[in-house]
Amino acid sequence: MTQRLEYKTLNDQAYEAIKQGLISGRFAPRQVLVLRNLAESYGISTTPVREALQRLVGEGLLEMLPNRSIAVPDWDVAKFTELFRIRCELEGLAAELATPLMSDAAIAELGGIADAIDAALDEKRHRDYVALNQRFHFTLYRNAGSPRLLRIIENLWGEVGAYMNELFAQGDYGPVANDAHRAILAGLARRDAQAVRRHLVDDISVAAEAMLPRIRFLAGEEAGSGAAAATG
Repeated sequence: MTQRLEYKTLNDQAYEAIKQGLISGRFAPRQVLVLRNLAESYGISTTPVREALQRLVGEGLLEMLPNRSIAVPDWDVAKFTELFRIRCELEGLAAELATPLMSDAAIAELGGIADAIDAALDEKRHRDYVALNQRFHFTLYRNAGSPRLLRIIENLWGEVGAYMNELFAQGDYGPVANDAHRAILAGLARRDAQAVRRHLVDDISVAAEAMLPRIRFLAGEEAGSGAAAATG
């Protein structure tokens, strides 16, 4: 019985590690996830990794290719646009719910993350920005008092995380990348839940507009005015 419980825990650990890799953008669209490489990187056998990958395929975060290998889904403008709209609603709700529940210490923690984001932007450490941005958002959402909503948001980020590395591809996102975070902090200080929700949606919208032309290009579509289609 003890071995079985440990084995199950190992499966869960592999699942969480790979899912976090998807959320953080460690894996790129079209990337095939090699079972043995993942097992070696996590220091475990291939069996729990295989089961974790199959679980993620079942959840739609990964896909099974015709040759039975497992990969991160391809660039998809329609999916990105749909995820943007869902994220605005659900993450906006989480931000609104979190506002009256956040302690002063939690707000101060968010402020520290925003300061670290400023430093990363000043030094053009864009990978660090992506990680800090994720940390800012989930620090806020974890204070919403809604674990089911948090799980749904984690799954949304599992689908969109691979796209986040394109935030700075157009070169004009950096100057505004932390503006909404600062506005969110100001709203939290006033305990203004509607303002926090509005600025959170603004943050998602500005990021989507920055990424969409690049995503359209990578998906083989015309750049056009796709940002307006996503954010309009």
